[in-house]
Amino acid sequence: MKIVSSYKIKIQHYNAIFTDTVDVYRRAVSFFIDVCDKEWDTLKGLRSKARNNFMETLAIATAKRPDVKYNFGTDFYKFPSYYRRSAIQTALGCYCSYKSNLANWENSDKSGKTPTLTLDRNVMPTLYKDNCFIKTGRNTAAIKIFHKNDWVWLEVNLREQDVKYIEKHCSTSKELVPTLKNSGKQWYLVFPYEQEVVLSDTPIVNKIVCAVDLGINNNAVCSIMLCDGTVVAREFINLASEKDHLYKALGRQKKAQQQGSSKTPIKWKHVNDINTDISRKTAKTIMDFAILNNADVIVFEHLDMQGKKRGSKKQRLHLWRKQEIQQIVLHNAHKNGIRISRICAWNTSRLAFDGSGKIERNKDNYSMSTFTTGKQ
Repeated sequence: MKIVSSYKIKIQHYNAIFTDTVDVYRRAVSFFIDVCDKEWDTLKGLRSKARNNFMETLAIATAKRPDVKYNFGTDFYKFPSYYRRSAIQTALGCYCSYKSNLANWENSDKSGKTPTLTLDRNVMPTLYKDNCFIKTGRNTAAIKIFHKNDWVWLEVNLREQDVKYIEKHCSTSKELVPTLKNSGKQWYLVFPYEQEVVLSDTPIVNKIVCAVDLGINNNAVCSIMLCDGTVVAREFINLASEKDHLYKALGRQKKAQQQGSSKTPIKWKHVNDINTDISRKTAKTIMDFAILNNADVIVFEHLDMQGKKRGSKKQRLHLWRKQEIQQIVLHNAHKNGIRISRICAWNTSRLAFDGSGKIERNKDNYSMSTFTTGKQ
């Protein structure tokens, strides 16, 4: 199977110079979304490449086709052709998503709000190689940008440590076209890397399973099991210091709200950053444990917790990033040829792992349990 990983490289010494390029690109995407809305009856019967060609026929004037229905060049003078094609593909994707959401809403009970078409999209330009992006050296590149009402090439420097990291981890992967991205005042080039992997195909009698129980008290409990149920290794993951930092950050947030601060985005950002760090460290520890024990498959519970959360631990449940941990492990497991499986969560905390039946939980310490055989 093919998997795609993304890595970003920081662009040094520039911050505001790319803003005009992104603004013009987003206006172009809005223009083509409006065209899609007006011409959808014709577009919906075409395939992807034919849709792109039809959009250009409607909006791009040429020497052989001087009159078009929607003249793109009127408001976008000298707009590069590859930026235009990227904008058309993005617009088609946005409009197809809107039509899909609308169809799902119409086929449901229509209890929520009607999906609406938004023309202004928070999208970033794709830099096609040799036309919008040229790698001029190991740490340098040239990007075509909109600057002082003209499209010019800008030479940029790429951060050395990011380049070294990619060379170390992606030397055998195929590099795809990058995308421009910003985070705060910093700008990055996001490079997708495509890799061909072969997943484990071990017979079931020889499979080694890494069973993972994600929790709130312990971040995760991992067990290495053989096909007959024998547990040969176990790992308890409890990031105590990180969780202590999280609870202190939540305490500062709570105190600020008690003192009358209704909006505290900086404090919430700190909480979310710590929570993201916990998710990544938990996923890395799970992967390291599975690789160390030569696991063929990693098994998770299918955790679907919809609806309003109640009780004294509702905030901890809201902050529990179970899906993010599973997604990180899924991607890294496939990179290492390990399969992922999910099972129904019913009775997984009520039945003993050795098949002896129901267990009895300690009321004072829920982590302690007694099996029917008397073992604790």
